[in-house]
Amino acid sequence: MSFIKKIIAKKKFDNLLIENEKSRVVSLNEIKTVGVITSQSILKWTNIQEEVEKILKLENVKFFSFLDVDKKYKSPLNHFSDKSFNWQGNIQQTELLEFLEEPFDMLIGYFNVKNIFIESAVLHSKATFKVGISGVNQQLYDIEIAEIPSNIDSFLIELKKYLILLNKIKN
Repeated sequence: MSFIKKIIAKKKFDNLLIENEKSRVVSLNEIKTVGVITSQSILKWTNIQEEVEKILKLENVKFFSFLDVDKKYKSPLNHFSDKSFNWQGNIQQTELLEFLEEPFDMLIGYFNVKNIFIESAVLHSKATFKVGISGVNQQLYDIEIAEIPSNIDSFLIELKKYLILLNKIKN
């Protein structure tokens, strides 16, 4: 059943990705709000919210993480899973929808494994500027940085350089 759900979600994702590419506009505004979408496995060994606030010197950071869980587990606040999507590939979890509807100045997709549900969340985000780890799906992001997730400091330091060059944050 989950296999069929992934196929349907992937088809919907591919169609939405094509539509999104046609109408994509990158914001030139300074970054004040940040959203982060990551996976639970990454959150086990790093506090990504704290690292973003410390290195980028931004205070308004919110995150959501993907849980790859069993059927008995109920998703707590700030987490989503494949259960957050219905059979048509639509997001049905209210908290996730609210997060994705928030017009963040920047969204960081901090994951390096292809996952249709995490990628769909990034695609559905109303963030005006999106960055992520390269090698997942280059069509999702305005900037990709080649780094492994365990090197979050290196990723954020490199991101900071680009954001300063683009006048999106102050040095």
